[in-house]
Amino acid sequence: MPGLAELFGDTLWIYTSIIGALLGAAFLAWFRDTNMGLWAYAHFDRFLDYLVNRWGWTWLQEPDNIWRKRYPRITKKIDELERRIKELEK
Repeated sequence: MPGLAELFGDTLWIYTSIIGALLGAAFLAWFRDTNMGLWAYAHFDRFLDYLVNRWGWTWLQEPDNIWRKRYPRITKKIDELERRIKELEK
């Protein structure tokens, strides 16, 4: 029967990868709203735009209507207002 040291030693990589992923996610959640984060994300976005324009990598582009998925409440309200406008125009 394996001892605790052997069991923990064989699976140490699992624990360290989980902890590392959690710490990385927490850091990115904090970093994205800082001035440096906004700057870094803007440069990364420009770099991806460069790749799309230079090499034609269209799979890096966001769909035009991505805002509908990101902001479902606003989408619902806009759709409702458009429906009401069409009814009023009739």
